[in-house]
Amino acid sequence: MVQTSAAINPGNSGGALVNLDNEVIGIPTLAATDPQMGAGAAPGIGFAIPAATVTDIAGQIIKDGRVTDSGRAALGITARTVVGDDLQPSGVAVVSVTGGGAAAKAGLKAGDVITKIDPTGISTLQSLTEALAAHKPGDKVQVTYERGGATKTAEVTLGSV
Repeated sequence: MVQTSAAINPGNSGGALVNLDNEVIGIPTLAATDPQMGAGAAPGIGFAIPAATVTDIAGQIIKDGRVTDSGRAALGITARTVVGDDLQPSGVAVVSVTGGGAAAKAGLKAGDVITKIDPTGISTLQSLTEALAAHKPGDKVQVTYERGGATKTAEVTLGSV
C-alpha cells in the first residue's frame, strides 16, 4: 500500500494517484479511521493500491477471468479466534480447510487450534494474518497447533490467497 493524503470519501474517491511526472502510481482505496471520531475517516490519511499491483491483478483477470496469484501467502483455511477460560484470546481455530490447500496438504483439520507460526505466537486471527504477511507463497513454515489435547507441529508450504 502507498500512503497518501488524497481525499478518500464516498462519492469522490477512486481517481488515479499520480506523481509529479504525471505517472499513475496508485489507486486510492482505503481511508484510515480515527476511533475518537466514531466511524469517520481520519483526515489526510489514506492508502492506495500500488499501480504495479493493479496492473498485475488486472492482467490475471483479463487472462484467466480471476486472480490466480495475489502474491500473498495463505494457509487455505477459514478460521476464528479462540477465547480461553480466562476470556483472553488463546489461538486460532480452524473452522474449515480448503481441499488441496496448504493446510490440507500438511494434514491440518477443522477443529485444530493454531498457536504458533514458526516462533511467533498466534493468539488471534489478526496475529495469524500478520504472521502470514511476513511470508510469500511457497515459503515453508512450522505451524504449531493443538488437536485433541495434544500439541503438534506440521511443516506447511504456504499457498497463495
